[in-house]
Amino acid sequence: MGIRFGIDIDGTVTSPEALLPFINKDFQLNLTLNDITQYELTPFVNVSKEEFSKWFMENEPIIYDQSLIADGAKEVLNKWKQEHHLLFITARAKRMEEITKNWFHRHEIEYDDIILLGSHHKVEAAKELKVDIFLEDKHDNAVSIHEECGIPVLLFDTPYNRLPIPDGVIRVHSWKEVDQFVDEWLKTKEK
Repeated sequence: MGIRFGIDIDGTVTSPEALLPFINKDFQLNLTLNDITQYELTPFVNVSKEEFSKWFMENEPIIYDQSLIADGAKEVLNKWKQEHHLLFITARAKRMEEITKNWFHRHEIEYDDIILLGSHHKVEAAKELKVDIFLEDKHDNAVSIHEECGIPVLLFDTPYNRLPIPDGVIRVHSWKEVDQFVDEWLKTKEK
């Protein structure tokens, strides 16, 4: 049955802005996505990594529970699910499994599996699961997955991931664009 998609969750299936309302409220800021020009957030909140990590651990359940879905994600994912395997591979900790699965259920997104790694190191999971194509928002993950697995990686464009990318990592701007790319890519695989 079809191909095997490896799909990140946060900033890919969820809106890349999902953290901002929580950060702005708790740190009395007014950040927008355009302000976030790197993946590491501590320079923007002006607290130590330890303090930010503590804040994130305390707020992680509610952030993941209330994250907004990215525009178009549900429609594209549910279309793909009819013919392909959807493997969501996330850096979320294992303790977030129930919250994560409840979020998918509430948003009516089907999946074959959700793998919570507790780390950003997704290459081994992509290899073990024999993923054919990957969707990601973290620049270094996209590059390493492409280079070590030899598969195309679609990188959702955000201000925090605009470093140069190699051929084989394709920058995309919407789920509609992802769907169009995958349709064309699938045609080349059928030949």
